[in-house]
Amino acid sequence: MTKGIIYMLIATFAFAWMNLMAKYLQDFHPIQVVFFRAFGTFVFIFPYMVVKKIPIIGKNVFWLSARGFLSFVSLALFFKVVQDIPLGSAVALRYTAPIFSVVLAFFFLKEKVKFWQWISLIIALGGAFIMKGVDFRIDTASFIFIMLSSLFVGGVFVIIRYLGSKEHYLTIINYFMVFSIVGSLLFVSKWRMPVGEEWLWISLIGTLGLVGQVFLTKSFQLAEASTVAPIKYMELVYALLFGFFLFNEMYGLWPIVGMLLVVFGMLLNIIIKRRH
Repeated sequence: MTKGIIYMLIATFAFAWMNLMAKYLQDFHPIQVVFFRAFGTFVFIFPYMVVKKIPIIGKNVFWLSARGFLSFVSLALFFKVVQDIPLGSAVALRYTAPIFSVVLAFFFLKEKVKFWQWISLIIALGGAFIMKGVDFRIDTASFIFIMLSSLFVGGVFVIIRYLGSKEHYLTIINYFMVFSIVGSLLFVSKWRMPVGEEWLWISLIGTLGLVGQVFLTKSFQLAEASTVAPIKYMELVYALLFGFFLFNEMYGLWPIVGMLLVVFGMLLNIIIKRRH
């Protein structure tokens, strides 16, 4: 249990730094940043899969492909928003993804949703709209993009839940990498070559993404999801600190209230599910 919590703390720290690298790379097209993120992980995962004879294609090609496509689009939208609005706001708004996963699971997987779960989701969604309404740095296009990103992440959660033990977890991750790499290459005309210290940032974004993914997976393997999932919200704390100290991003009372409502709603949902 303790090791699972430590692993989740490491994962959130790695993902927080990955988001920071995406912010630093705001002079690059967000699709190119997605390529850096995916390729940096792919070069480690794919050879390991070949050596360990882990299935590359998998059995459920359609759903694996859907997972890969949705993850690619979601990450591209997220990186776009990270470049355009405060880092803490982007991370907080993307935490609405479980709202969509619960709704999609209700309709497509026929999972039962308790009354208080619906209330918790409404609270979190209300927090998101408060953030949009009171923080004028969050333009309408960015708000739409980040909510779409959350919707697609919610879809990814449901697909992974559907696949369950049908596929190796690295097979599922690898589809995300392959779709992101291939999809990014379609926009190669928008790219430019990194210079100077930018090479460090692009190297880190892929490496940190891999570290975060591995420790996140290990965390869920070692401890109950209801125990370690709330710790992932530490990522928002990191984002707020990075934004404040590195980008001079400050927040008034109501944007903070909105963020707290998002986090509270999602934590309440986890607590209610734990008591199932």
